[in-house]
Amino acid sequence: MMVDLSFYKDKKVFVTGHTGFKGTWLCKILIDAGAVVTGYSLEAPTVPNLFSLSGISESMTSIIADIRDYESLKAAFDESNPEIVFHLAAQPIVRDSYKDPRYTYETNVMGTVNLMECIRLSDSIKSVLNVTTDKVYKNNEWCWGYREDDPLDGYDPYSNSKSCSELVTHAYINSFFADKDIAISTARAGNVIGGGDFANDRIIPDCVRAVKSGEVIGVRNPYSTRPYQHVLEPLAAYLLIVSRQYMDESVAGFYNVGPDDCDCLTTGDLVDLFCTSWGEGASWVNKADVNAPHEANYLRLDCSKIKSILNWSPRWHIEKCMKSLCDFYKTWMSDGSIPDEMDREIREFFEID
Repeated sequence: MMVDLSFYKDKKVFVTGHTGFKGTWLCKILIDAGAVVTGYSLEAPTVPNLFSLSGISESMTSIIADIRDYESLKAAFDESNPEIVFHLAAQPIVRDSYKDPRYTYETNVMGTVNLMECIRLSDSIKSVLNVTTDKVYKNNEWCWGYREDDPLDGYDPYSNSKSCSELVTHAYINSFFADKDIAISTARAGNVIGGGDFANDRIIPDCVRAVKSGEVIGVRNPYSTRPYQHVLEPLAAYLLIVSRQYMDESVAGFYNVGPDDCDCLTTGDLVDLFCTSWGEGASWVNKADVNAPHEANYLRLDCSKIKSILNWSPRWHIEKCMKSLCDFYKTWMSDGSIPDEMDREIREFFEID
């Protein structure tokens, strides 16, 4: 099932983390669908960044503030009076969570608590989605995918803080929302790639920075297997979850969102695909760091639940995903129109005439 974007026309939507990579793409889709969007986030963490390149700030209310600041968040939330909430604000980098674990927990755990308090005290909310990660599970390095009822226990500070964010959400659902007309879900997405990601310590941005500089790509963990998917894949799932549970609270729950098994591949294989799609002599070398902090070697999701309950399925396989993101970054490097490129990809993905 493809989400009916017309559902969002004139809906008041509150998005935390709207200046991030996924947040910008989500807001662009919502704005194009006619939603009234308020975003709450820190400044975009990189220069360049997709939020600035997209030009969407002129079509929404953009509030630059810290999710750890409850009073500021509450004021923005009450002013926007939203029906729908997408919670994406987070410290999202595993290696950064080792450098500053306290900030990571404050943002990812207490940020969720602050938002849930705003929702608890609101009379307008109908549908909420907390976006976490596939890394929330206790990782046993299994060859099969994790299911939504498997134990939560992320290993590193980032992964563990997102496990805690899940548990906070569960506690608020059980304690405060069971008898209220509010549908709340969480979505555990696999590794997201696509045009406009400029973050540090992520494989595709690392590839783009290398080819832009005429350098060989260095790959730290070429043998780690991850469920890679284009950014529009989980966003379509998020939009579907929120719209469906808005109309039917019984479908609210906890959902894995990832690619089919054929698109779970090693980082080395992913970079091979990037080099092939990019062309121009792009190549990579193994730069494994023996002193690097721990990261899972094998991670896969079982997405049977969302496929069964919501009839969702991935649309773009990894080869199409790679072509799309290479087209995006080449548009950026040639000073082409990023808003036009985003519109093109959104129309193609959602089959909009």
